[in-house]
Amino acid sequence: MKRVIFHIDVNSAFLSWSAVKQVREGGSDLRLVPSVVSGDPSDRRSIVTAASMPAKKLGIKTAQPISMALRTCPGLVIVRGDWAWYKSCSERFTAICRAYSPVLQKFSIDECFLDMSLHLGRQEPVAVATELKNRIRSELGFTVNVGIGPNKLLAKMASDFEKPDKVHTLWTEEVPAKMWPLGVRDLLWVGKRTEERLVAYGINTIGDLARIQTGALARLVGIRAAQQLHASANGVDDSPVETDFQEAKSYSAERTFAQDITTPKELDRAMFNVACIVAHRIRRDRFKAGCVSIFIKYRDFSVAQRQSQLPRPTDVTALILNEARRLVATLWDGVTPLRQVGLGVSKLTHETDLQLSLFEDPNLEYYRQWDREYDERMAAARDAAARPAADPDALVFHYPTGEEALAAIKQAVREHRNCTFARRILPDGTDCFELFEGGKVIERHIVKKTP
Repeated sequence: MKRVIFHIDVNSAFLSWSAVKQVREGGSDLRLVPSVVSGDPSDRRSIVTAASMPAKKLGIKTAQPISMALRTCPGLVIVRGDWAWYKSCSERFTAICRAYSPVLQKFSIDECFLDMSLHLGRQEPVAVATELKNRIRSELGFTVNVGIGPNKLLAKMASDFEKPDKVHTLWTEEVPAKMWPLGVRDLLWVGKRTEERLVAYGINTIGDLARIQTGALARLVGIRAAQQLHASANGVDDSPVETDFQEAKSYSAERTFAQDITTPKELDRAMFNVACIVAHRIRRDRFKAGCVSIFIKYRDFSVAQRQSQLPRPTDVTALILNEARRLVATLWDGVTPLRQVGLGVSKLTHETDLQLSLFEDPNLEYYRQWDREYDERMAAARDAAARPAADPDALVFHYPTGEEALAAIKQAVREHRNCTFARRILPDGTDCFELFEGGKVIERHIVKKTP
């Protein structure tokens, strides 16, 4: 599956947000004149927090003392920062971004990453990014840049291209033409000292850095930094879009087959398993889901995906599974070999007062009873496999391979805020990954022992 990551960055955020507020209050637009935001406009020792484009063209820079900025432009307009207003703007900006994908990572108050891989459908990334950019400008009154790439690094680099109010791509095949000619300091995470060392060695551009051997580079910056810099210069970055649990608004599970499957019965069994996991997790966290998405991966690693809205939010396994079955029927011919299936839910709500449907499924109470019994079995499994008595609530999942267990624990970390994981060997020799929250084991992902 081709990864598609967006990086959305507000143009001159604090200045733009101050300008929006001033315009709403009947004032002039700060973005059109040389202007800056500062902590205390009356104190010439304060520094520039943000500058308008006209101010930047005069040479005024962020972190420059106000006294120096005034020498450059005596008529400079200086406004005090309003952090409560900035927080409100940031929250509304983030809310619009999240409407396009629930897999969102805030990078700072004015920028975020979106993993759009499963949320584009048949739409072109540039078209969706342009729509997102224009919607923010129309609804909130300020502009953003959107960078598009196959990973976070390239998406971030792309958003820093020409500003403001632009959409740029930086795909892997575009790296030599678009990124390599840039100065080495333009590479994400390269600071002033690193730049000085690299330039002294004749490494002036990102392209120079991409072509040098890591052994030679290690003598300048150390082996770990050399490996990171070399990978980044070549556009390599496999870090996920990390989403806090409170922000995630989505759950998913997937199953990779030891051997490709070719029958509907095998696929349905796998979909049943992942649906049970996903539905159990949203019930555990007291959510109901309004959207179901599925993907299938073929032998040649190509991916097909679909998503649809449910008539109303639910946490019932059977209803989620039935919708997933309907979606799969539109994607798969029932015979082409498959190597992986995944199921996700999003558009979550904590609402319990949902309007009853006139066409309520007559089997709904049976489905709910089945879920209650499943949750009870999971609780019994937790008790049976818990490490010490102090961890009686740890959920237990079993996987045929360590790779699947590791993938599952990483997904769990992305879904739970402030959680970490560790690997250990249980007393019976079983390989196990444990999810910790506040020093307590809340999930165990165990690799089945080979007889």
